[in-house]
Amino acid sequence: MTEFRGVVSQDTVDAVSEGGYVGLKASKMGFLIVQDFYTQMAIEQRVYQVQFGTITTPVTGDVNITDAAAELCADAAAGYTIVPVYLNISLESFAGGTLPECAAKSAGAVSTVGDVFVPLPLYIGGKAAATTARADAAGGCTVAAELATTTRVHYANVVTAQADRILADVDFTVPPVLPGPACFYVQVAATTAGPVYFAHFDYIELPTTGIS
Repeated sequence: MTEFRGVVSQDTVDAVSEGGYVGLKASKMGFLIVQDFYTQMAIEQRVYQVQFGTITTPVTGDVNITDAAAELCADAAAGYTIVPVYLNISLESFAGGTLPECAAKSAGAVSTVGDVFVPLPLYIGGKAAATTARADAAGGCTVAAELATTTRVHYANVVTAQADRILADVDFTVPPVLPGPACFYVQVAATTAGPVYFAHFDYIELPTTGIS
């Protein structure tokens, strides 16, 4: 009969050299400790954030969602894979527009136009991302044209009342896995006038050779 034993390491955090062996970690009650995937990715400095709008300066969205136009995006070059895991869009106001809407999509080509945004590591002081990102108001990021055969839709929503401030608050149940070249992008718009909003999304960055 095979017996598994865990190493109790609750009061100290042991660091093992890369490539070394370590016993499975257990609590003082004998319960096996299994780190959740997302926390582990953050600890390994593999999770990044793209954000648009600050507490004093919200962003104005597009007038109607327009083909090949996005507000935020992250690009994975060949050799890297991105896995978007969370998206939040909070409306400041309708700004004279109606029916604010959003969509999160992906395509197998990187963006080509838009203000550069340096992805923020969720591990403070962590390593810089190999992937790149953009954030540009009113659909200022140019992404691949949408096609039913190549564009994937991961989330879409529309709100009808001024009181509905949260346009998106999404943990992707089945996160998109996007080996480069690829782009994950977010569109925010309304009819008549662009809505005023704040947005951010988090994604995991991995070397493609590590997962396929």
